[in-house]
Amino acid sequence: MLAKRIIPCLDIDKGRVVKGVNFVNIRDAGDPVDNAKVYNDEGADEIVFLDITASHEKRDTVVDLARRVAKEIFIPFTIGGGIRTLEDIRNVLKAGADKISINSAAVKNPEFVREAARMFGSSTIVVAIDAKRVAPGKWDVFINGGRIDTGTDAVEWARRVYDYGAGEILLTSMDKDGTKDGYDLDLTRAIADSVTIPVIASGGAGTIGHFRTAFTEGHASAALAASLFHFRELSITDVKRFLNDNGVHVRLDYTANK
Repeated sequence: MLAKRIIPCLDIDKGRVVKGVNFVNIRDAGDPVDNAKVYNDEGADEIVFLDITASHEKRDTVVDLARRVAKEIFIPFTIGGGIRTLEDIRNVLKAGADKISINSAAVKNPEFVREAARMFGSSTIVVAIDAKRVAPGKWDVFINGGRIDTGTDAVEWARRVYDYGAGEILLTSMDKDGTKDGYDLDLTRAIADSVTIPVIASGGAGTIGHFRTAFTEGHASAALAASLFHFRELSITDVKRFLNDNGVHVRLDYTANK
């Protein structure tokens, strides 16, 4: 059985870690490299960095971030935000990232996912899906930082990116983002059960128990959180020990905080 993963996510704005609620009300949460070093030491399985305001002019900043992080941590990390071309992917991977995450660019040009997977391998391509409930049992895909409703069904989109060669899906519930009310288990389960690639549950973690239900009820392969970890309300070490004690298989072969 594959171990379930705990992944801190760092949203980056102008070089700083930030966190909001429902994609708004943003507040500062520190330096990305400093945060990453803490999570590396606590036993995070991976780290995700998303430049939430990435633009053409800021592309070099994302590459520089990958380079800085690669010098300081020893676990896999993903970089996303503003990645629109194969050259963008190549530059970020060369700078030290293990995976890249694409969102709006994938929706606007699905063939980009296929081309990226073919050139760099499916294992390096994460498609991020920001989904919002629009009716009972139905969620639409949103892009551009959650500002534009594409009208595309999220479950169908997940199946498509899987067919295009994506190696993983980073699924964020816009309804739950930053609320600490728990992951959207219906959404996560619907997506996870529709594909055979790993699905990372994101949006809504508020208690240590929410991580367990993401796996047992949401069928996620990994659970991602931000503010809980950034503001030190929970440590990754504590979360993984709790999961291990409550029947969820996680990796504990690290020495942090022992």
